[in-house]
Amino acid sequence: MGVSDPQDVNAARVRVWDAPVRLFHWAIVLLIVTSWIAADQGYMRVHLWSGSAMLALLLFRITWGIVGSSTARFGDFVRSPRAAFRYLYSLGRGEKPLHAGHNPAGGWMVVAFLALLTAQVTTGLFSNDGLKFMGPLALLVSADTSDRITSLHGTIFYCLLASIWLHLVAVFFYLLVRRENLVGAMLTGSKPRHLVPEGAAPRFTRAWLAWAILAICAGIAGWVVRSQ
Repeated sequence: MGVSDPQDVNAARVRVWDAPVRLFHWAIVLLIVTSWIAADQGYMRVHLWSGSAMLALLLFRITWGIVGSSTARFGDFVRSPRAAFRYLYSLGRGEKPLHAGHNPAGGWMVVAFLALLTAQVTTGLFSNDGLKFMGPLALLVSADTSDRITSLHGTIFYCLLASIWLHLVAVFFYLLVRRENLVGAMLTGSKPRHLVPEGAAPRFTRAWLAWAILAICAGIAGWVVRSQ
């Protein structure tokens, strides 16, 4: 697997997020909004295709968390619960611990968000709208089971909204208190050097591998949807 050269130590900004991670982030935002509006308005075919796109992206992100760029990998940001509490404690004391990618607490938030999205998409495959629409895999379970999964699908959505709200609170905390623009970093892919640990030089996986993985994941998601 090829990687790009380390960052220039004299640069004013340091690249920390690759394009696949950033595109995943903003595509998921768009798909959540699309799925929400489509379900609310009864556009279930749109809801289905939005959900299938989300499935493809989730499969991609999980894979990219194993073989992708250094800051995208779960091994880079998933730390022990103790490390997350130590990080939060240091913030409470007014300290400013630096991390090139996700901090230990933010890493757990990412894991929780991905888990909720995965549960939401999975339950959607077995759900129904009580009228004409059924998820691609709903016929694999009984009608009663599909109804129960549909109810769970709705409950998980509210948990997902709570997670999004918590994420927004964290974003505004970092912007207003720590003077760190997380949204800007996720748009541009870079952070000011003074917000990155000294000597940090994230390594980035070649873009062709991301496109290859995404194509495979899209094929899997498409096969699931076409099974309806």
